[in-house]
This record gives sequence, structure tokens and C-alpha cells, in this order.
Amino acid sequence: MDPSEIENTDDWLGCPTPLETCRHQLKIYENEFEELTLQLRQQRERIFKLVQMHAEAIRQRDEAMATLREKAAETAKIRRKMHDMRGSENAYKREADSLRGILAGLSPPSKTIY
Repeated sequence: MDPSEIENTDDWLGCPTPLETCRHQLKIYENEFEELTLQLRQQRERIFKLVQMHAEAIRQRDEAMATLREKAAETAKIRRKMHDMRGSENAYKREADSLRGILAGLSPPSKTIY
């Protein structure tokens, strides 16, 4: 056998011809292309869903922040009102203590019997 003929297997029984090999490789590429196209479509759908979820999360965050700002404003108003009421309470306590002192000075001391 000639050494250049060692690699030539075209005439062996059951071996594919170069055309059959090309067709087989083409089928493999076509199947891979279809599979990658399907995967790409699925990933695009997932990305679209994620974008929608992100938009919804941002909307909910903005609503929560608006509610939080409203509640913070209400809390600030209530704190101011409490501060004013404590100031009034202290003023009324001082006035009551002053009036008690005046009453204590006007009325005779109570006599306690032992």
C-alpha cells in the first residue's frame, strides 16, 4: 500500500463520503443554531420580565417613600404639638404651685392633733 493512500478512507465500507460528512456537520450546526435561538428567545423573555419587575419595584419604592415623607411630616407636627403642650404644662404647674403658695400663706396652718 502506498503511504499516501493510508489517509484515504473513502472506499472503506461504512465510512461516510466527504459530502455526507459535510451534510452531517451542517445538520449539527443547524440544530445548534435552533437551540441557541430558542435559548436567546427565552433569555430575552426573562430579561423583559426582570425589567417589568424592576419597574414595579421602583414604583412601589416611590410610593413607600412618599408615604414615609407624609408620616414624617405628621410626626414632626405631633412632636411640635407635644413640645408646646409640655411647655404649657410646665407653665400651668408653676402657676398652680404659685397659687398653692399664695393659698398656703392666706390660710392658717392646719393643726394636727397627735
